[in-house]
This record gives sequence, C-alpha cells and structure tokens, in this order.
Amino acid sequence: MLTAVRNQCKVIFLSIKYALMRELLNKTTFISNIIFMILNNSSMIVQWIVLFSIKDNFGGYTLKHVILLIGISSSLYGFAHFFFEKSFKLSETINSGKLDAYIVQPKNILLSTITSDIQVSALGDLTFGLIAYFIYGFTIRGFILYSLFTITGGIILVCISVILHSLSFWFSNADAGADTFNGMMINISTYPDSIFKGIVKWLLFTIIPVGIANYIPVKVMVSFNPYLLLINVGVCLLFILLAFTIFYRGLKRYSSTNLMAARV
Repeated sequence: MLTAVRNQCKVIFLSIKYALMRELLNKTTFISNIIFMILNNSSMIVQWIVLFSIKDNFGGYTLKHVILLIGISSSLYGFAHFFFEKSFKLSETINSGKLDAYIVQPKNILLSTITSDIQVSALGDLTFGLIAYFIYGFTIRGFILYSLFTITGGIILVCISVILHSLSFWFSNADAGADTFNGMMINISTYPDSIFKGIVKWLLFTIIPVGIANYIPVKVMVSFNPYLLLINVGVCLLFILLAFTIFYRGLKRYSSTNLMAARV
C-alpha cells in the first residue's frame, strides 16, 4: 500500500516537473506571466484601500482581514491551478477521447490526468498570497495554518471541478456549467462574508463552499477555533471522497475513441 502511494506521488512529481520544464523553455513568457498575475491581484487590494479610506470597517472586516482573505483566495487558487490544472479541463479530456492515454497506465487514472499540466500564472497567485500573508502579519502558527488552508481550500476547489466536469460522462455540455461555477466561486471569495445575508450566505457555506474554503480560514487565523479547523479539514476529505466516487462511476460509461496519443 505504502509502495503504491509512494510510486503515485513520484509519478505526480515527475509529471509536474516535466510540465514546468516545458514552460521554462521560454523564460521571458514564464516570468512575465507570474509578474502580471501578481500585479493583477494587487489591484484588488488597491480597490479595498480606497474603500477603507472612506470607512474603517466592513461587517467586522478590517483592511488587514480583507488582505488576508484575498491572500488565502489567491493562494488556494494558485495551488489548485499549478498542481491540478487539468482538473479544470477535464471535460475536454473526456469528450475528446484523450482520457485513453491515462487509462492504459498502471497508475491512478484521476490523479495522473489532473496533474498532467500546470498553469504558470498560478505561481503568481501563490507568490501574491504569501506577500499578502506577510503583510497581514507573520507568526509560525499562522504560517502553518495558512499553508494548511491553502492546501485544503485548493483541494476543495479541485474536487468541485472534478465533480462538475465528471458530469461530462453523462451530459455533453457539462463543461459550461463547471466553468461558470468555478468562476463564481473565485469572484465571490474576495468579498467579506458579512456582506452576504440570508439564503445567499447559507449557500456559501453549503452548496457553494466558499465559506468553508475561504471564510473559515480567515476566522480561524484571526481567532483560533479548533472546531472550525476540523470542519475545514473534514469537508476537504468529504469532497475528495465525492470527487473520486463520481469520477470513477462516470468512467464506467466512458467509451474509448481509439485515439492514439502519446504523453510528452
């Protein structure tokens, strides 16, 4: 069991390594993508600085809290898209028959598929997230929590994408709904949860788990709450189970296109 896990981790590492090496062939584009993403994310903080110059508090959020929220949102997005970029293109892989190349490999099909590509600009999101965290205030415990929430939040985002894109096994246009849902999560995640009321706020902590991935981490880091921490980790594990279950159930319906394609 441990050997199988170690081998799978090795495959994932090599896949990401070679994808990164391909991107590094053009260093100018590689570096510019990262820098422009950092600048793009910084513009959100500038907007909030202007707003906080008018009002000191937005529903209990200070400027430092908003910077932390944006930093966590940026980091988990960067983590998800750098390590698991293909989870956001899974429908294309399924519908085009490119899944054949992963089925014939003696490794976990889902993990091998979603880690086979990277998004370079996601490194800019990760870098910006770290900068935002250091602006908020560095502590050892805070950094450990920040790193944990980057991983759990990123995995939740990846699992949601896998679940929605896996619907392509049943429906031909599932990718449109998946892209819309993922975009909505990212857009909402940079706003304080206190501005949402009633059923909308309830949705953000249930069906649209922005509250679990983004808002709970801020609450835990501002005022440590072990129960909220357990909820975050528990929901992450639940989404992992759901993602694997739905993908492999859908895989039973997959019909090969006999597309001969080699992975490079």
